Amino acid sequence: MTDHHPAALPDGYELVPLTVADHRDVLELDTTTFPSPVEVDELVDLPFPLTWERALGVVREHADDDAAPVDGARPVRRELVAMHASYPFSRFPVPGSTAPVAGLTWVGVHPGHRRRGILSAMIDTHLARCRERGEPVSALFAAEAAIYGRFGYGKAADDVRLTVPRGAALRDVPGAERHTVRIERADRARHGALVADLHARAGADPTGQGAGVNRPGWAARETPELDAMFWDDAKVWRKDREPTRIAIVELDGEPRGYARFHRKLSWDVTGPRGPVSAGEVVALDAAAARALWGVLTDLDLTHEVTPFMLPVDDVVTSLLVDPRSASPRLADNLWVRVVHVAAALAARRYAADVDVVLHVTDARLPDNAGHWRLRASAFGEATVERTEDAADLSLDVRELGAAYLGGTSLAALGAAGLVTAHSAGALARASAAFGWPVAPVCSWVF
Repeated sequence: MTDHHPAALPDGYELVPLTVADHRDVLELDTTTFPSPVEVDELVDLPFPLTWERALGVVREHADDDAAPVDGARPVRRELVAMHASYPFSRFPVPGSTAPVAGLTWVGVHPGHRRRGILSAMIDTHLARCRERGEPVSALFAAEAAIYGRFGYGKAADDVRLTVPRGAALRDVPGAERHTVRIERADRARHGALVADLHARAGADPTGQGAGVNRPGWAARETPELDAMFWDDAKVWRKDREPTRIAIVELDGEPRGYARFHRKLSWDVTGPRGPVSAGEVVALDAAAARALWGVLTDLDLTHEVTPFMLPVDDVVTSLLVDPRSASPRLADNLWVRVVHVAAALAARRYAADVDVVLHVTDARLPDNAGHWRLRASAFGEATVERTEDAADLSLDVRELGAAYLGGTSLAALGAAGLVTAHSAGALARASAAFGWPVAPVCSWVF
């Protein structure tokens, strides 16, 4: 095991729970840490996504030089200089199952207080609280890709970004012509339940074949705060785009998919042009997806559709007759940190029979380090236990997190020198088992 003492805050700094009373200070810190043209006064009355009991701040007390002295001394000011929070995903999709996952978020350190170990102290606190709450996995979206690897997070999923030209040729799918699509102003009261239901069903059966294969990472907006933020359509976010629309694809009156989008109209000498900025584009099967994309790529006064994040194996990537025309590009999606090796590995399912001993290193959580025997039959429950047996594979917890959702190949990590095999064939067998039939992705940023 590796000895590791959780990072301590520097002298003069204190970790404190945040409450709704800190709302404005949190917004001030966030718009300073992540430069924003939006004034706090424009944000303070908008829906706020955090669950306050999972938010922690770092404060520094110092003399307030702007205040008048009292009895010859300056009043003490309490300044919020850093914070982090997490979302409670109680049923986060992992391969073949779900697990409690902490969605790390709103991590920020004021630029005047960087390089003092504050971030390290916050991450160590977050990991300790994950263990206390029984959350064996933490996941996040990384603002900067170089930051979180040193804390044991591995890039576990990618998404594909497309710019689909209007009128792009799509391959035919039998039954698509039987679907209809209606377009309405998006409204939480009217469409919230429909979107939540279709999103959950699409993630539970992304192949549309009833094969019992889910899409790892396909998180639901579980808290009321997250759901309210998702549906917020404040003009400050839209800027010069129209209010959010929703296209709903139906078969004989039954909803089979949806897409939320904004349009922006502009004119040039050749006539009207305008991008269609789509958020989630979700369908229950290929025919519904074909009908939905057929409408999105043929809206009047537009010239392109830019969906925000799609799975790398999304249906449209196969339906495009000329995939180059959509300028596909990959972006990192979810980063995963295994917080409790045994619980995390036992929570998911495996695509092939596996019996392997993993030698795991973990510089921040020594309890994770050591030899672990993983046994599972294909798509069945797994058992994980400590063992003194010789290791078949050696890897750091960062690589274990990268492979955890089935989107990063252990064999590829081995080829990069990041996983070491100690027995013949072990890497190929484990890579096949850790893989998953569909690509992991989260369809929205938390």
